[in-house]
Amino acid sequence: MEKTTVGIVGTGIYIPQGRMTAAQISAATKGVWSPQAVESKLGIREKTVPGDGDGTQEMGALAALDCLARTGVDPKEIDVILCIGEEWKEYPLTTSALYIQDRIGAVNAWGIDVQNRCCTTVSAIKMAKDMLIADEDIKCVLIAGGYRNGDFVDYTDKDMSMMYNLGAGGAAMVLRKNHPANEVLGSHIIGDGSLSRTAGVEIGGICKPITAQNVEEARHSLRLMDPQRMKDRLNEVSMPNWFTCIDESLRKSGLARADIDYLGILHIKRSGHLAILEELGLKPEQSLYLEDYGHIGQIDQILSLHLAVQRNTVKEGSVVCLLAAGIGYVWASSIIRWGART
Repeated sequence: MEKTTVGIVGTGIYIPQGRMTAAQISAATKGVWSPQAVESKLGIREKTVPGDGDGTQEMGALAALDCLARTGVDPKEIDVILCIGEEWKEYPLTTSALYIQDRIGAVNAWGIDVQNRCCTTVSAIKMAKDMLIADEDIKCVLIAGGYRNGDFVDYTDKDMSMMYNLGAGGAAMVLRKNHPANEVLGSHIIGDGSLSRTAGVEIGGICKPITAQNVEEARHSLRLMDPQRMKDRLNEVSMPNWFTCIDESLRKSGLARADIDYLGILHIKRSGHLAILEELGLKPEQSLYLEDYGHIGQIDQILSLHLAVQRNTVKEGSVVCLLAAGIGYVWASSIIRWGART
């Protein structure tokens, strides 16, 4: 019996028109960060910001529509929608996957919201592959969602410099059972629950509800709630966990580091990006540094892949490593062999 495989049919994106420049980020920090430091150290020339109507659910739907238009996939063929959109959305306690289902006309699909912070896309790729292999009735899965957590950033909070890059946008990806191209290979995910409450939106949940007294503060209460512990722990384990994820996803794919042709990594500070490339033996042109987009959370991996394919950086036969990390804390890697399956 022939082995079941899973391939990526194509991708779609939605990027808002608004931009925030390094100079504007500097001004928002009240000069604590100079424009030059924002650009050289944080690695942001400009980042995307949402406009009117750019809600998380709607941006996910617009990206899904873009994906369907680019791939020619009939929305009625979609069996499952895995929504990778953020919890910060138009209306709390509504199901984003089903909003997308209705917007794109995927009347035969059921959907579920998946959330693993900035690791959600890589996690959803693994979930989609596993579902497509395990369930004979699932033949086509749409991954889609939007992100705009930058709304919560307080630029005067010095501890939050690692999140000054938060942008906005949407992305989508269609995967099919036994698709003859762009095969999804191995994935690996590591979680560290000891960091589960070291960062997050502090005001607005059960523990600290929004009140008349704190409503303005709540609007910008994405914080490092235990900054020293978080930074100390990440300094100790983050890079090792990332490389473990890379190496394990490669092992599961029957590949090695030397086989990687393109690294689709989330936006991080410039020095960290370059250090990872150096460790992997990759040249800067074998990745895309999202300095003109910022960090759009879990959208980064699809955006990076989408742009790399458009620019022919990823081409027939390229081995792609999608790399992510998310508050929680989670690290993840997924390997894709682009081009016709042999």
